[in-house]
Amino acid sequence: NSETVGLSTIEADRLIKAADADGIRSSALIRLLLYAGLRCGSALGADIEDLGYDRGYRILTVRMKGGKVRRAPLPAALQEVITDMLAARGSPTAGPLFATRNGERLDERYVYGLVQRLARNAGIPSAESLSPHSLRHTFATDALDAGVSLRDLQDAMGHADPRTTRRYDRARHNLDRHPAHVLATRYGVRRDG
Repeated sequence: NSETVGLSTIEADRLIKAADADGIRSSALIRLLLYAGLRCGSALGADIEDLGYDRGYRILTVRMKGGKVRRAPLPAALQEVITDMLAARGSPTAGPLFATRNGERLDERYVYGLVQRLARNAGIPSAESLSPHSLRHTFATDALDAGVSLRDLQDAMGHADPRTTRRYDRARHNLDRHPAHVLATRYGVRRDG
């Protein structure tokens, strides 16, 4: 099991609302971390020039751990917030996607404090235990709970080994999902006494 503290779906919704109330940059950053499951460093390392399109999808090209490059699709709700964030900054065409008022790239220490502050504002009990990685953890556990395949989640997270992704499956020991139930109905042989 991952030791990172994650959020429930209700807590994630409350965190997004707190980010929305905090400002457009907070809203865009928190939504990107939750919706795309990016590592904080990958999100903060992104530049405006990394926004693009691929096969009709709005994407953000990011550099991952180990130097790999990945394209993360941006759902409509996230695209809108990022567009609004950039418009509030005067619609720059280059530079860090997430920047301070003076144009400097945000750092991970700032995001760590932001996540905890927003979680406190949202009344999330585990606020002091949360980190930016908690949002990636939440992305993974909620995706699996929603029925996303382990293979698709592994690809989305950039994990080389499926065992790394499997750690996020909260329901992996759930007897309701055991193959015995499927096979008992599939094999058609009944014992009628």
